[in-house]
Amino acid sequence: MRAIQITEFGGPEVLTVADLPDPAAGPGHLLIDVSRAGVNYADTHQAENSYLSESTLPMVPGGEVVGTTPDGRRVVALVGTGGYAEKAVAPEALAWDVPDAIDDLTALGMIVQGASAWVLLRRSVHLEPGESVVVHASAGGVGTIAVQLAKAWGAGRVIATASSERKRQLALDLGADVAIDAGVPDLTRALIDANEGRRVDTVLEMTGGTVTDQSLRALAPFGRLAFYGMASRKEPSPVRPATLMSHSTTISGMWLAHVFQLPGNVMRRALDELFALAADGGIRVVAGGEYGLTEVRRAHEDLRARRTTGKLVLDPSR
Repeated sequence: MRAIQITEFGGPEVLTVADLPDPAAGPGHLLIDVSRAGVNYADTHQAENSYLSESTLPMVPGGEVVGTTPDGRRVVALVGTGGYAEKAVAPEALAWDVPDAIDDLTALGMIVQGASAWVLLRRSVHLEPGESVVVHASAGGVGTIAVQLAKAWGAGRVIATASSERKRQLALDLGADVAIDAGVPDLTRALIDANEGRRVDTVLEMTGGTVTDQSLRALAPFGRLAFYGMASRKEPSPVRPATLMSHSTTISGMWLAHVFQLPGNVMRRALDELFALAADGGIRVVAGGEYGLTEVRRAHEDLRARRTTGKLVLDPSR
Protein backbone atom coordinates (compact mmCIF):
# COMPACT_ATOMS: atom_id res chain seq x y z
CA MET A 1 0.00 0.00 0.00
CA ARG A 2 0.97 3.65 -0.33
CA ALA A 3 1.48 5.52 2.91
CA ILE A 4 3.27 8.48 4.41
CA GLN A 5 6.26 7.42 6.49
CA ILE A 6 8.44 9.39 8.87
CA THR A 7 11.98 8.11 9.48
CA GLU A 8 13.30 11.21 11.26
CA PHE A 9 11.55 13.85 13.31
CA GLY A 10 11.09 17.37 11.99
CA GLY A 11 8.78 19.64 10.06
CA PRO A 12 6.71 18.94 6.94
CA GLU A 13 9.87 17.99 5.04
CA VAL A 14 10.08 14.63 6.88
CA LEU A 15 6.74 13.41 5.47
CA THR A 16 7.60 10.99 2.67
CA VAL A 17 5.47 8.80 0.40
CA ALA A 18 6.46 5.13 0.71
CA ASP A 19 5.30 1.70 -0.43
CA LEU A 20 4.74 -0.39 2.69
CA PRO A 21 3.29 -3.84 3.45
CA ASP A 22 -0.44 -3.91 4.10
CA PRO A 23 -1.19 -3.92 7.84
CA ALA A 24 -2.84 -6.97 9.40
CA ALA A 25 -5.67 -6.78 11.92
CA GLY A 26 -5.15 -8.98 14.95
CA PRO A 27 -7.76 -10.02 17.52
CA GLY A 28 -9.97 -7.14 18.62
CA HIS A 29 -8.94 -4.96 15.67
CA LEU A 30 -10.46 -3.95 12.34
CA LEU A 31 -8.76 -3.57 8.96
CA ILE A 32 -10.09 -0.48 7.20
CA ASP A 33 -9.83 0.49 3.54
CA VAL A 34 -9.31 4.21 4.03
CA SER A 35 -11.46 6.53 1.94
CA ARG A 36 -10.29 9.66 3.75
CA ALA A 37 -7.84 10.36 6.57
CA GLY A 38 -8.16 13.33 8.88
CA VAL A 39 -5.38 15.88 9.31
CA ASN A 40 -5.10 17.50 12.73
CA TYR A 41 -2.81 20.09 14.25
CA ALA A 42 -1.66 17.39 16.66
CA ASP A 43 -0.17 15.58 13.65
CA THR A 44 2.36 18.40 13.23
CA HIS A 45 3.47 17.82 16.82
CA GLN A 46 3.57 14.07 16.22
CA ALA A 47 5.91 14.60 13.25
CA GLU A 48 8.39 16.57 15.36
CA ASN A 49 7.89 14.42 18.50
CA SER A 50 6.54 17.30 20.57
CA TYR A 51 3.11 15.82 21.32
CA LEU A 52 1.78 14.73 24.71
CA SER A 53 2.49 11.09 23.87
CA GLU A 54 5.98 10.26 22.61
CA SER A 55 6.37 9.07 19.01
CA THR A 56 8.63 6.27 17.81
CA LEU A 57 10.27 5.78 14.42
CA PRO A 58 9.67 4.71 11.73
CA MET A 59 6.08 5.90 11.86
CA VAL A 60 3.07 6.37 9.63
CA PRO A 61 1.37 9.45 11.11
CA GLY A 62 -2.33 10.20 11.23
CA GLY A 63 -4.76 9.41 14.04
CA GLU A 64 -8.18 9.14 12.37
CA VAL A 65 -9.69 7.51 9.30
CA VAL A 66 -13.03 6.82 7.70
CA GLY A 67 -13.58 3.89 5.38
CA THR A 68 -14.96 0.38 5.04
CA THR A 69 -14.14 -2.92 6.70
CA PRO A 70 -13.87 -6.21 4.76
CA ASP A 71 -17.44 -7.10 5.79
CA GLY A 72 -18.80 -3.82 4.38
CA ARG A 73 -19.21 -1.72 7.53
CA ARG A 74 -18.58 1.98 7.06
CA VAL A 75 -16.75 3.24 10.13
CA VAL A 76 -14.86 6.22 11.46
CA ALA A 77 -12.02 5.26 13.75
CA LEU A 78 -9.19 6.48 15.92
CA VAL A 79 -5.98 4.67 15.03
CA GLY A 80 -3.32 6.53 17.03
CA THR A 81 -0.85 6.26 14.16
CA GLY A 82 -1.11 4.78 10.69
CA GLY A 83 -3.89 6.95 9.30
CA TYR A 84 -2.01 8.50 6.37
CA ALA A 85 -2.29 5.36 4.28
CA GLU A 86 -4.52 3.37 1.93
CA LYS A 87 -5.21 0.83 4.70
CA ALA A 88 -5.22 1.17 8.47
CA VAL A 89 -5.92 -0.93 11.54
CA ALA A 90 -8.07 0.30 14.43
CA PRO A 91 -9.10 -1.22 17.75
CA GLU A 92 -12.73 -2.30 17.54
CA ALA A 93 -13.48 -0.22 20.65
CA LEU A 94 -12.29 2.93 18.84
CA ALA A 95 -14.34 2.44 15.67
CA TRP A 96 -17.89 3.72 15.29
CA ASP A 97 -20.44 3.03 12.57
CA VAL A 98 -21.25 6.08 10.45
CA PRO A 99 -24.91 6.81 9.65
CA ASP A 100 -25.83 6.99 5.96
CA ALA A 101 -26.72 10.67 6.32
CA ILE A 102 -23.16 11.54 7.41
CA ASP A 103 -20.50 12.03 4.71
CA ASP A 104 -16.79 11.30 5.12
CA LEU A 105 -15.86 14.91 5.86
CA THR A 106 -18.48 15.21 8.60
CA ALA A 107 -17.52 11.88 10.14
CA LEU A 108 -13.86 12.89 10.35
CA GLY A 109 -14.72 16.38 11.54
CA MET A 110 -16.70 14.99 14.47
CA ILE A 111 -14.46 12.20 15.77
CA VAL A 112 -11.71 14.49 17.12
CA GLN A 113 -12.63 18.15 16.59
CA GLY A 114 -16.35 17.74 17.19
CA ALA A 115 -15.87 15.45 20.17
CA SER A 116 -13.27 17.86 21.59
CA ALA A 117 -15.69 20.78 21.32
CA TRP A 118 -18.41 18.66 22.94
CA VAL A 119 -16.17 17.64 25.86
CA LEU A 120 -14.78 21.14 26.33
CA LEU A 121 -18.23 22.70 26.60
CA ARG A 122 -19.99 19.88 28.45
CA ARG A 123 -17.33 18.68 30.88
CA SER A 124 -14.42 21.14 31.00
CA VAL A 125 -16.21 24.49 31.35
CA HIS A 126 -19.69 23.10 32.13
CA LEU A 127 -21.41 25.71 30.00
CA GLU A 128 -24.67 27.01 31.45
CA PRO A 129 -27.39 28.63 29.30
CA GLY A 130 -26.93 32.37 29.10
CA GLU A 131 -23.19 32.34 29.82
CA SER A 132 -20.64 33.97 27.55
CA VAL A 133 -18.13 31.82 25.66
CA VAL A 134 -14.83 32.89 24.10
CA VAL A 135 -13.71 30.54 21.32
CA HIS A 136 -10.11 31.17 20.30
CA ALA A 137 -8.96 29.94 16.89
CA SER A 138 -12.63 29.94 15.98
CA ALA A 139 -12.03 29.17 12.30
CA GLY A 140 -10.18 25.94 13.06
CA GLY A 141 -11.58 22.43 13.28
CA VAL A 142 -12.52 22.55 16.97
CA GLY A 143 -13.38 26.24 16.90
CA THR A 144 -15.92 26.03 14.07
CA ILE A 145 -17.81 23.26 15.86
CA ALA A 146 -17.52 24.92 19.28
CA VAL A 147 -19.06 28.16 18.00
CA GLN A 148 -22.05 26.24 16.64
CA LEU A 149 -22.47 24.01 19.70
CA ALA A 150 -22.28 26.95 22.10
CA LYS A 151 -25.10 28.68 20.23
CA ALA A 152 -27.13 25.46 19.98
CA TRP A 153 -26.78 24.93 23.74
CA GLY A 154 -27.96 28.40 24.70
CA ALA A 155 -24.80 30.46 25.24
CA GLY A 156 -25.69 34.06 25.98
CA ARG A 157 -22.89 35.49 23.85
CA VAL A 158 -20.31 33.74 21.71
CA ILE A 159 -17.11 35.72 21.20
CA ALA A 160 -14.86 34.34 18.47
CA THR A 161 -11.25 35.22 17.80
CA ALA A 162 -9.39 34.63 14.56
CA SER A 163 -6.33 36.00 12.81
CA SER A 164 -7.87 37.37 9.60
CA GLU A 165 -10.98 39.15 8.43
CA ARG A 166 -11.95 36.11 6.33
CA LYS A 167 -11.72 33.80 9.34
CA ARG A 168 -13.63 36.21 11.55
CA GLN A 169 -16.41 36.41 8.97
CA LEU A 170 -16.61 32.61 8.92
CA ALA A 171 -17.11 32.60 12.71
CA LEU A 172 -19.92 35.15 12.36
CA ASP A 173 -21.51 33.08 9.61
CA LEU A 174 -21.47 30.08 11.96
CA GLY A 175 -23.33 31.99 14.66
CA ALA A 176 -20.78 33.93 16.71
CA ASP A 177 -22.17 37.18 18.09
CA VAL A 178 -18.91 39.03 17.61
CA ALA A 179 -15.49 38.19 16.18
CA ILE A 180 -12.23 39.93 17.07
CA ASP A 181 -8.51 39.66 16.34
CA ALA A 182 -6.69 37.85 19.17
CA GLY A 183 -3.51 39.69 18.18
CA VAL A 184 -4.64 43.09 19.44
CA PRO A 185 -2.28 44.69 22.01
CA ASP A 186 -4.82 44.54 24.86
CA LEU A 187 -6.75 41.33 24.35
CA THR A 188 -8.16 41.41 27.88
CA ARG A 189 -9.89 44.71 27.23
CA ALA A 190 -11.00 43.59 23.76
CA LEU A 191 -12.69 40.48 25.19
CA ILE A 192 -14.47 42.47 27.90
CA ASP A 193 -15.60 45.06 25.34
CA ALA A 194 -16.83 42.27 23.05
CA ASN A 195 -18.92 41.00 25.96
CA GLU A 196 -20.61 44.40 26.26
CA GLY A 197 -18.39 45.58 29.09
CA ARG A 198 -18.70 42.45 31.23
CA ARG A 199 -15.99 39.94 32.06
CA VAL A 200 -16.42 36.61 30.30
CA ASP A 201 -17.69 33.37 31.83
CA THR A 202 -15.84 30.72 29.81
CA VAL A 203 -12.88 30.51 27.44
CA LEU A 204 -11.79 27.68 25.11
CA GLU A 205 -8.09 28.23 24.49
CA MET A 206 -5.51 26.39 22.36
CA THR A 207 -3.04 29.13 21.42
CA GLY A 208 -0.82 29.55 24.46
CA GLY A 209 1.52 32.42 25.31
CA THR A 210 0.02 35.83 25.90
CA VAL A 211 -3.38 34.77 24.53
CA THR A 212 -3.79 32.48 27.52
CA ASP A 213 -2.45 35.08 29.95
CA GLN A 214 -4.76 37.84 28.75
CA SER A 215 -7.77 35.54 28.50
CA LEU A 216 -7.36 34.57 32.15
CA ARG A 217 -7.38 38.22 33.12
CA ALA A 218 -10.69 38.66 31.27
CA LEU A 219 -12.53 36.01 33.30
CA ALA A 220 -15.42 36.93 35.55
CA PRO A 221 -15.62 35.55 39.10
CA PHE A 222 -16.20 31.79 38.79
CA GLY A 223 -15.10 31.99 35.18
CA ARG A 224 -13.51 28.91 33.60
CA LEU A 225 -10.75 28.56 31.02
CA ALA A 226 -10.20 25.19 29.30
CA PHE A 227 -6.72 24.76 27.80
CA TYR A 228 -6.48 22.13 25.06
CA GLY A 229 -3.52 23.05 22.89
CA MET A 230 -0.56 25.37 22.37
CA ALA A 231 -0.48 26.24 18.67
CA SER A 232 1.93 29.13 19.24
CA ARG A 233 4.35 26.66 20.85
CA LYS A 234 4.81 29.31 23.58
CA GLU A 235 4.13 28.51 27.23
CA PRO A 236 1.70 30.78 29.11
CA SER A 237 2.90 32.45 32.29
CA PRO A 238 2.81 30.29 35.44
CA VAL A 239 -0.35 30.72 37.51
CA ARG A 240 -0.27 30.79 41.30
CA PRO A 241 -3.13 29.03 43.12
CA ALA A 242 -3.62 32.11 45.28
CA THR A 243 -4.33 34.09 42.11
CA LEU A 244 -7.07 31.64 41.14
CA MET A 245 -8.60 31.91 44.60
CA SER A 246 -8.48 35.68 44.67
CA HIS A 247 -10.55 35.83 41.47
CA SER A 248 -12.56 32.59 41.95
CA THR A 249 -11.45 31.34 38.55
CA THR A 250 -10.78 27.83 37.25
CA ILE A 251 -8.26 26.52 34.71
CA SER A 252 -8.70 23.05 33.29
CA GLY A 253 -6.80 21.03 30.72
CA MET A 254 -8.33 18.67 28.17
CA TRP A 255 -6.77 15.85 26.14
CA LEU A 256 -9.38 13.82 24.31
CA ALA A 257 -7.53 10.55 24.98
CA HIS A 258 -8.65 10.70 28.61
CA VAL A 259 -12.32 10.50 27.60
CA PHE A 260 -11.91 6.76 27.15
CA GLN A 261 -11.12 6.36 30.85
CA LEU A 262 -14.55 7.73 31.81
CA PRO A 263 -17.53 5.48 32.56
CA GLY A 264 -20.64 5.56 30.44
CA ASN A 265 -19.13 5.53 26.91
CA VAL A 266 -18.83 9.31 26.72
CA MET A 267 -17.42 9.20 23.18
CA ARG A 268 -20.45 7.30 21.88
CA ARG A 269 -22.78 9.81 23.52
CA ALA A 270 -20.85 12.71 22.01
CA LEU A 271 -20.84 11.23 18.50
CA ASP A 272 -24.53 10.30 18.66
CA GLU A 273 -25.45 13.86 19.58
CA LEU A 274 -23.07 15.41 17.05
CA PHE A 275 -24.20 13.14 14.20
CA ALA A 276 -27.86 13.84 15.01
CA LEU A 277 -27.29 17.60 15.02
CA ALA A 278 -25.38 17.39 11.73
CA ALA A 279 -28.04 15.22 10.08
CA ASP A 280 -30.71 17.75 11.07
CA GLY A 281 -28.65 20.69 9.82
CA GLY A 282 -28.06 22.07 13.30
CA ILE A 283 -24.28 22.08 12.91
CA ARG A 284 -21.91 21.50 10.01
CA VAL A 285 -18.28 20.64 9.49
CA VAL A 286 -16.47 23.34 7.52
CA ALA A 287 -14.46 21.87 4.66
CA GLY A 288 -10.91 23.11 5.11
CA GLY A 289 -9.37 21.45 2.09
CA GLU A 290 -8.78 18.02 0.61
CA TYR A 291 -5.20 17.02 -0.19
CA GLY A 292 -3.86 14.01 -2.01
CA LEU A 293 -1.49 11.76 -0.11
CA THR A 294 1.35 13.21 -2.18
CA GLU A 295 0.34 16.71 -1.04
CA VAL A 296 0.62 16.00 2.69
CA ARG A 297 3.62 18.30 3.17
CA ARG A 298 1.56 21.22 1.89
CA ALA A 299 -1.27 20.28 4.25
CA HIS A 300 1.10 20.47 7.24
CA GLU A 301 2.66 23.70 5.96
CA ASP A 302 -0.78 25.28 5.61
CA LEU A 303 -1.76 24.15 9.12
CA ARG A 304 1.40 25.46 10.74
CA ALA A 305 1.13 28.78 8.90
CA ARG A 306 -2.50 29.13 10.06
CA ARG A 307 -3.72 29.43 6.47
CA THR A 308 -6.49 26.90 6.97
CA THR A 309 -10.04 26.90 8.24
CA GLY A 310 -12.23 23.99 9.23
CA LYS A 311 -11.40 20.34 8.65
CA LEU A 312 -8.52 19.10 6.48
CA VAL A 313 -8.56 15.62 4.95
CA LEU A 314 -6.26 13.42 2.89
CA ASP A 315 -7.37 11.33 -0.09
CA PRO A 316 -5.09 8.27 -0.09
CA SER A 317 -6.05 7.38 -3.67
CA ARG A 318 -4.02 10.25 -5.10
